[in-house]
Amino acid sequence: MAKVRARNLGAKAVAAPRKLPTAGSRNMWAALKPGPHNSAPLTPIDFLPRAAEIYPERVAVIHGKARYSYAQFYARARRLASALAKQGVRRGDVVSAMLPNVPAMLEAHYAVPALGAVLNTINTRLDADTVGYILEHCGASVFITDRVFAGVVGPALSRMKKKPYVIDVDDPLYTGPGERLGSLEYEAFLKGGDDVPWPFRLPRSEADPIALNYTSGTTGRPKGVVYFHRGTFLESVGNVLAWAMPAHPVYLWTLPMFHCNGWCYPWSVVAMAGTHVCLRAVDPAQIFPMIVEHGVTHMCGAPTVLAMLVGAPAGQRRKFPHAVHIMTGGSPPPAKVIHAMEELGFKVLHIYGMTELQGPSTYCAPQDAWKDLSLEGRATEMARQGVRYQVVDGHIVADPKTCKPVPKDGKTIGEILVRGNTVMLGYLKDAKSTAEAFAGGWMHTGDLAVWHPSNYVEIKDRKKDIIISGGENISSVEVEIALYKHPATALAAVVARPDDKWGETPCAFVQLKDGTQATEAEYIDWCRGNLARFKVPRKVVFGPLPTTATGKIQKYVLRERAKAI
Repeated sequence: MAKVRARNLGAKAVAAPRKLPTAGSRNMWAALKPGPHNSAPLTPIDFLPRAAEIYPERVAVIHGKARYSYAQFYARARRLASALAKQGVRRGDVVSAMLPNVPAMLEAHYAVPALGAVLNTINTRLDADTVGYILEHCGASVFITDRVFAGVVGPALSRMKKKPYVIDVDDPLYTGPGERLGSLEYEAFLKGGDDVPWPFRLPRSEADPIALNYTSGTTGRPKGVVYFHRGTFLESVGNVLAWAMPAHPVYLWTLPMFHCNGWCYPWSVVAMAGTHVCLRAVDPAQIFPMIVEHGVTHMCGAPTVLAMLVGAPAGQRRKFPHAVHIMTGGSPPPAKVIHAMEELGFKVLHIYGMTELQGPSTYCAPQDAWKDLSLEGRATEMARQGVRYQVVDGHIVADPKTCKPVPKDGKTIGEILVRGNTVMLGYLKDAKSTAEAFAGGWMHTGDLAVWHPSNYVEIKDRKKDIIISGGENISSVEVEIALYKHPATALAAVVARPDDKWGETPCAFVQLKDGTQATEAEYIDWCRGNLARFKVPRKVVFGPLPTTATGKIQKYVLRERAKAI
């Protein structure tokens, strides 16, 4: 062996570097560059033509008695894209949809971006004023809506100066009230399209926008969160990896597709050539029979859905021979709910995400050691928000000003910061909010958490007093504004109150003006006239509000009072 001469570097002797053999210049890679032969924009809409090519006869969509094979699903998406193009939809245009979980919503997730256009799915629980604002803010050129929402959509459209072209979905599974508001019914509109080849005008760049999702307006008007093709592709693949989703899953739509594009599962399920089982409304009386009849393997939903299934009457429940995987997020699932779900045959996975992250960003990855824990011990571990998705580049708990990570001691509180391909492009027409969200090169979630030695994060508080009820974000400020509009209000504050069914509900504290009187029922009715129904306080408490020396309401005191009610 050749002698290695050491250099004296203070107290340590370090071996002199050996001259390594090289295969020529280190610039030898320069001639190898990407081109059309090995580089194409990443987009999730490519999953559909692939699935139709390989599994044309496989059932892709189930809706009531209707069954669409992948060949039919693909053909319907092509016809929708063609019909929209004939209507004048072009690259960069916005097509809005306010729909339940029906086939038309799935088809829109492929047809709209195939034109280079942007899909805007609207929360079906919003009030007319907010729906009208969203349609005007994004400049929707086409609006696809279901008859069931006519009572909200009609007034929303009537307030608009420039109305979009409206297409009605008249679903045969819906027999309730609601007039048609559009020029054509969806199936008739579809027939106007041609069965033309795919693609139409696919993204020129994977950074092109693909979807637009509005926040719940936690600090005023909702903000438009812009998704892009690369991000949704990777988020869709991330879902498959994190959940270990097998080939041909059967996915029941208990999660609204309007919410973060159904956490990107309209694309994830198709990537695995799975079957979509549509469901207009969450109802245990329908869910249990559907699981048995269709062999459902996967479903998602807020903790509310879990509570509904656990609380379903014995007569509605069904036994199934296989485990059904259910992903939940919004608030940690309690130990009793996890235990009850397991007894029913479900396997729960807790995730964390937000609209700006295109859906789930972390998941509580199960560990082998958890199997030996008690139910309470396992629930404690499963209640944490977990570790980052495989496709998430960076996920830390840090000081929000310096972006310096906090110690992984399970005690030090910091803000959850995220970076990577699954972070939004930014907020539409709102450069100031975009810059604030991306300060320091990280996406600031606004959620405060601790970081455990195991690398699992656990949320401890919410930076902006957001109330999460049934998986939906509710702004305490928005509810307080409605309360202040009541003529008897002197002071008002809203905090989250724990709720077995919804996770949390708004609890209002009101200090009345001298000489005035009001009842809880009166205030609740008042809020129903000024807010979306799910934002209305379930409880109103009257009396003096605790304040600081400077007059600021002490919300931490009210939170304790709300818990004690």
